Amino acid sequence: MLLEDLKVVLKVAEFRNITAAAESLDMRTATASAAIKRVERSLGIELFIRTTRHLRLSVAGEKYIPNCAQALQMLDLAQQNVKDDLDIIDGEIKISVPSDLGRNLILPWLDEFMATHTGITLKLHITDSNIDFYRDPVDIAIRYGIPNDANLYGFKICNVPRVLCATEQYLQNNPQLKHPNDLISHNGLLYQLHDIIHDVWEFTEHGKPIKVKMQSNRSSNDADLVRRWCVAGKGLAVKSSLDMSHDLLNEKIVSVLTDFAPKPSELWLICPSRQTITPAVRLLREHLKTKCHAIFNQLIDKGILKKGGLE
Repeated sequence: MLLEDLKVVLKVAEFRNITAAAESLDMRTATASAAIKRVERSLGIELFIRTTRHLRLSVAGEKYIPNCAQALQMLDLAQQNVKDDLDIIDGEIKISVPSDLGRNLILPWLDEFMATHTGITLKLHITDSNIDFYRDPVDIAIRYGIPNDANLYGFKICNVPRVLCATEQYLQNNPQLKHPNDLISHNGLLYQLHDIIHDVWEFTEHGKPIKVKMQSNRSSNDADLVRRWCVAGKGLAVKSSLDMSHDLLNEKIVSVLTDFAPKPSELWLICPSRQTITPAVRLLREHLKTKCHAIFNQLIDKGILKKGGLE
C-alpha cells in the first residue's frame, strides 16, 4: 500500500468529494479514484459509499480513517525529527503570494532561498484573493493584513508603511496637493477585491483619521496592474511601500503628502496547521523578514520613509 494513496484517501474523507480532493492535491480526478481503489483492494473493504450525487464514509471507513490519519501524522513527525537532527532542509513548499509583491520581490527572494537550500522544491500560487487552505493547493500563504481566522496560524513578518504616490509628470499636470482633501480633484487608481472597490483612502493627521472618497477611471483586482498604471502616470495610488519600493528608489514615482501617512498594513505568513510549520517554512520566514527590512532601510536612507513608520 502506497503512502501517497493513503494521503489521497484522507483528503477525500476530508472533502467528501473526489474531484475537490484531487484539485486540492493538484492531480486528476481519475488518479485520485484509482488511489482509492488500490487502498480498498489492499484492505479488502470499501471505505466510501458512493452514489451518483454523494460520497460518504462506510462503517469500516469511519473506523479506519482516524487511525490512518494518526499513523501518517506520527510517520511525518518521525521523518521530520530525523531531518531536524541532521539539519536537513528539504521538501516541497506550496506557497501563495500576492500578485504585485509576489512577482516583483518575493519571486527573486525565493530563487535566492532555493539556491541556498537546494533540497527545496517550489509550487507558487499567485493571487490577491483569500486562500481556502482546504481547497487551494497551497500549504502556506503570504498576505497583507492580520489574519482574521482564529483556526489559522499566523506569523508576522513585518509592519508595512503605505505610500501615496504618483509620477512627477502626473503631479505637474494636475492640481497641487497640499492636504488629503485635495485628492477629490484627482484620479485614484483603485484596487478591487471580492467585488469591493477600495475607493475610500484613509490618512492620519495629528493622530486623527481623514477619509477621502476617490474619483477614478481605473480599478483592478490585480495589485500589480494598479502599480503599473501608477508608474505610467495614469493617476495616484495608495500602495504598500514594499510593492512600490523599486519604482520609488529608481525615482520613477514619488511619494506625495508625506506628512499625512496612509493607514499602514502588516505582512504575515499564514499556515493552516502546525504540521505545515516545517524548518524550511521557519527559515523562509526569517529570509523574508531580512529581505523586507533591507528594502525598508534603503527607503529610509533615501528619505522616502520615516524610521518611526516601521514601529
